[in-house]
Amino acid sequence: MGVRRRDRPGLPLVSDLELRSRRVFLRADLNVPLRDGRIADPTRIHASQETLAYLRERGARVVLASHLGRPCGSVVPELSLTPIAESLGIPLLPDSVGPEVERAVDALRDGDAVLLENLRFHPEEEANHPDFAARLARLGDVYANDAFGTCHRAHASTTGIVAHSKQAVAGFLLDREVSTLARLRDTPERPYVCILGGAKVSDKLSVLEALVRKADLVIVGGAMAYTFLLAQGEKVGRSLVETDLVPAAAALMQSGTEFLLPSDHVVADSPGDPGSARTLERIPARAVALDIGPRTRAEIETRLTSAASVFWNGPLGLFETPPFDAGTRAVAQGLARSSAYTVVAGGDSLAAVASAGLGKRIDHCSTGGGASLEFVGGRPLPGLVALEARA
Repeated sequence: MGVRRRDRPGLPLVSDLELRSRRVFLRADLNVPLRDGRIADPTRIHASQETLAYLRERGARVVLASHLGRPCGSVVPELSLTPIAESLGIPLLPDSVGPEVERAVDALRDGDAVLLENLRFHPEEEANHPDFAARLARLGDVYANDAFGTCHRAHASTTGIVAHSKQAVAGFLLDREVSTLARLRDTPERPYVCILGGAKVSDKLSVLEALVRKADLVIVGGAMAYTFLLAQGEKVGRSLVETDLVPAAAALMQSGTEFLLPSDHVVADSPGDPGSARTLERIPARAVALDIGPRTRAEIETRLTSAASVFWNGPLGLFETPPFDAGTRAVAQGLARSSAYTVVAGGDSLAAVASAGLGKRIDHCSTGGGASLEFVGGRPLPGLVALEARA
């Protein structure tokens, strides 16, 4: 494996350092979905392999760390990193800090690697507690952040630890995400189309406000579309809406950027009753809209045909429940056929791309959901800010 070039002067890389016999605390994003205790999608594990392999090949002693799920600061056995350690073929330590962990790290030899137990088993991780950050930092001579998907969170293992580390650098995955996504943030080819889905406007409002200043067209789907349709005075039945954000949605649509909202819908009597699904242009009072309809899918594909850059984050319907997954799959197929520069981020969006076997036809499949959205929208990511401050 060759030495990687440093693409961004402000972001030091692991390849800038002499690594042999040095302990490297490698923060990765191994937060993979589990099903019955087994890894359901190993994408993030595979994405972390380049940096891990590079470090071990060069004689580093690697202390790998990640979180998994949301244990809320307590030990949840079902959220142990045991399946991830087994997948990687490296030992799992019983905790992420403490004397036993320190003894195991001290016993590492050149090229060895161990995995710490779930960082989120400690409430101090999400609280970015300085003492916890310092305890993590003691486990390494070098801190390397390769967890782009968590860089938008100021946690002990992504920001606090940097101040306590002798050296702090980026891994190859983090560098690649930043270099690739900067193309959309800074100099997108036009027309630039942003496709946003998911459940809540509130989750993406601040980023939406930034994206409307950058994009030529914003396509809104998923449940969040119905807050926008309500702002236009349309009836949305019992569809999920955030009534307190209707004024904000109306203001966004008056920003001068073109919006495309669903013009037909796949509705049902309830999300749990797929047998009642039907396609309508108007949503009945007692129905709930759960996907975009075929006319909307065709409108989106037409717009993708003429796009030069596309960023997609979030499903266009209740993707996990057929037949409400058709709109999300149609967008994945439209992106694969488009000649535009395409970037996909977010778990359900990536799952649609992967399940259709279209990953190789997308220019960049980002490992970050919220982090990608905030970065492309121009918001500073605390994990990156901390690294760049140390450069």
